[in-house]
Amino acid sequence: MEVAARAGVDPGRTQRLWRALGFADVGDDERVFTDADVDALATLGALIDSGFVDRGSEASIARAIGQSLSRLADWQTDMLAALLRDRPGGDPDGAGDAARAAELLLPLMRDVQDYVWRRHLAANAERLIAAGPDVAADRRELAVGFADLVAYTSRSRGMGGRELGAMVEDFEGLTADLVARHHGRVVKTVGDGVLFTCSTAVDAVEIGLRLPEEWAAEDRPPLRVGAAYGPVLTRLGDVYSPVVNLASRLTSLARPGTLLVDQDLARLLRGQRAYRVRPLRRVSVRGYDHLQPWLVRRRPGQPAPGEDTGPFEDFLDDYADDVLATDDDR
Repeated sequence: MEVAARAGVDPGRTQRLWRALGFADVGDDERVFTDADVDALATLGALIDSGFVDRGSEASIARAIGQSLSRLADWQTDMLAALLRDRPGGDPDGAGDAARAAELLLPLMRDVQDYVWRRHLAANAERLIAAGPDVAADRRELAVGFADLVAYTSRSRGMGGRELGAMVEDFEGLTADLVARHHGRVVKTVGDGVLFTCSTAVDAVEIGLRLPEEWAAEDRPPLRVGAAYGPVLTRLGDVYSPVVNLASRLTSLARPGTLLVDQDLARLLRGQRAYRVRPLRRVSVRGYDHLQPWLVRRRPGQPAPGEDTGPFEDFLDDYADDVLATDDDR
């Protein structure tokens, strides 16, 4: 390939990276590449050869970049198309309007994307520095949460495209706002659900309690949340761990409008007077025998320590605390 030769990168490797970025193969005789493609390939090769990216993971990293930016480009194209469609007047075929809009908007989008990327890079660098040199960068203790729209499939069948799109946009917008407010990170969204992580149990619980409350409306399907705490492997922006699977199972067990957590996360809530935790009946689900879910609720009025909350509730508080303390001492 001429592009590979000019960039000084092996042709087989060039094709592998090209596909990993999400682009289709093109014939050797097709004139579809520019000097910018050659420069980009040479830059990618230099980045890998620098040792910053090892050869074994170069395709995975290219795939992660390609998938993320492809989704961003899809959204931006749809937004541009909607803008042109709704604009009165203009060219009959829209080609002139599209070219003018792209010329105006694309540089602005590029500048905003660069700013957001730099801010996220700085925030993650700050987190690594705070963790210290002895902590593995890709392994952390995190709270992992799932939020899931109940009966989404049956509800969405009766909705038009715009109505469904508006509901999904509202759901993703609320989730992103609430997770950011409580120092968390949205890992990914999948139509009817969202996966998020937090550094602390309290932040995860606040998100898990507030999401169903702030989402609730008669014309929306209810929301349920599950969360678990433990060691998590972070890789290419995603998270992997039995903790992730456990949070997913707890979500499937939760009743609409409620938050279920695992025992490790419940234990971290000991001494937090803002919440009540209650052990529920053990159940067996795929991958877990005798799983113990814990229901988390907000304590009404958040009473001060020592304030009377009723003898039965006090008894349940003491019982839950004893169970968590006993397991902690084993």
